[in-house]
Order: sequence, then structure tokens, then C-alpha cells
Amino acid sequence: MFIVQSINLAVRFLLELCALTALGYWGFKTGHGTFLKIGLGIGTPLVAAFIWGMFVSPKATYKLGAPVELFIEVLVLGGAGLALYFSGKSSLAFTFIIVVFINKILMVVWGQ
Repeated sequence: MFIVQSINLAVRFLLELCALTALGYWGFKTGHGTFLKIGLGIGTPLVAAFIWGMFVSPKATYKLGAPVELFIEVLVLGGAGLALYFSGKSSLAFTFIIVVFINKILMVVWGQ
């Protein structure tokens, strides 16, 4: 069971990286004009990574309560799913959200 739980944590890490990638992709696809595309494409994942690192990551500087952490998770990971959807990648967005949902359920069940 330890191996399966470790795989689940690895999947979680990959989901976090995919979320940052999706947010960056959305930023580069959404902006009108070069400077806005660069600003959104780099700024959006940068802000998400900063918030995640400060409040949600296992070694976060400021540990918040579980409800606030869940809210930030929904904001970042759900936002990444929405970013994929609004970038025209709807099937990828649905797949991403389903994997995030299953991963979170397993994390709660296993106390990760």
C-alpha cells in the first residue's frame, strides 16, 4: 500500500506542475498584444506558485487551516482546469479535473 500512496503523492506533484503549465498556456493564448501575453503567460503561474508555496505546500511558510488550504487548492487547480477549457482544450480540462478530484479523494482517505 505504501507504493500506491507514494505514487499518489507523485501524481499530486505532477498535477501541480501541470496546473502551472496550464495557467501559463492560458496566459499566452489569452492576451492581446505581446506584452500582455508575456505578462499573463509568466505572471499567472508565478502568482499561483507563490501562493501555493506560501500557504499550501508541505513546507509552507504559513500553515492555514484545512478549509483555507482546500479553497486555495480549488482556486489554483480548478483555475488551471478552467484555463485549459477556455484555451480550447476542453477534453484535456475535463481529464485534468477528474484526475485532480480522484487524487484529492485518495489523499483525504489516506491522510496524506
